[in-house]
Amino acid sequence: MTIRRAIAGVGLLALAASLTYVVHGMLTSLPVAVNPTPPPESSPPEPPHAALGIRVRGGQIVEANGRELVLRGVNHAYAWFPERNSSFADIKATGANSVRVSLATGHQWGVTSAADVAGVVSRCRQNRLICVFDAHDTMGLGETGGAATLAEATDYWLSVQSALTGQENYVIVNIGNEPYGNYHYRTWVVDTAAAIRRLRAAGFLHTLMVDAPDWGQDLSFTMRDNARAVLAADPSGNTVFSVHMYGVFNTGAKVGSYMASFVKRGLPLVVGEFAYMHKFGDPAEDAIMAYAQTNRLGYFGWSWSGNDREVGYLDMVNDFDPSRRTPWGNRFINGPNGLSTTSREASVYRPGRQRA
Repeated sequence: MTIRRAIAGVGLLALAASLTYVVHGMLTSLPVAVNPTPPPESSPPEPPHAALGIRVRGGQIVEANGRELVLRGVNHAYAWFPERNSSFADIKATGANSVRVSLATGHQWGVTSAADVAGVVSRCRQNRLICVFDAHDTMGLGETGGAATLAEATDYWLSVQSALTGQENYVIVNIGNEPYGNYHYRTWVVDTAAAIRRLRAAGFLHTLMVDAPDWGQDLSFTMRDNARAVLAADPSGNTVFSVHMYGVFNTGAKVGSYMASFVKRGLPLVVGEFAYMHKFGDPAEDAIMAYAQTNRLGYFGWSWSGNDREVGYLDMVNDFDPSRRTPWGNRFINGPNGLSTTSREASVYRPGRQRA
């Protein structure tokens, strides 16, 4: 999703969702939900060589000390509103333990510099938030003019690496936002694996996050069906998969089945974006939040504020004012399985809780 452009790609795939969803993967053949046993409060300590930063263990995101990290956060459109520094504290005040921050690579929008990235890291840490950075310009490649490739997004990450090195306990790198529009997904596996290999070869030790193609919604099930092959490209195994749930995921059965397909295979999944309504389909937000909570999966709602008037209902607060919550903001923060009841602050920010 993006603040400054009409979301044509999401709309087009949502219009076809009811016809194509079953044809491309027979999700309905999968169980609706999985109920794994959450890891114990005190997990066994990891060997020293494995204890650097946020990482993946047994299909779940954990911190360096081995404690489970269930991401509960909000998307913030930093690339378009870099002056809205108070948003980090305001998002934290909702109960969020993390924030997904849109950065620009210079292809569709003006580049976010290494100094800017370092500033955001500092604000996340000051506000005790885990920071998930996404390179937003890859959105809709093949259907959006000027969209960056995943290789170009990787170039961007290398250009800001100095701002990220040493922040592995606090930062997750989301390589590219919603890469590839509808029907342009055929190179997603190869391109995503290549990006992972380049970042690891360059010395990135962070947990990496990869978005699904098809405007993030994986309509073709390319990510679902090839997740293990992509994960194999990461010698550390610290790669997380991210799906965006809008009009394609308009029933609880679709939501639960998609999540179950990852959970059953022990593959880490988060919902990187979702909302409670959309002009091209009605996302099943109650199911998204309920199944994510049941299966201990992270989620990020889109978005804090600043959406175009056409899709202003996606704002959680009006005009970046935390005292003016919208219906979506109230539901996301205080509704069933919302931030205020399910989020738990990362242990790296809690003195005395940093040992497993």
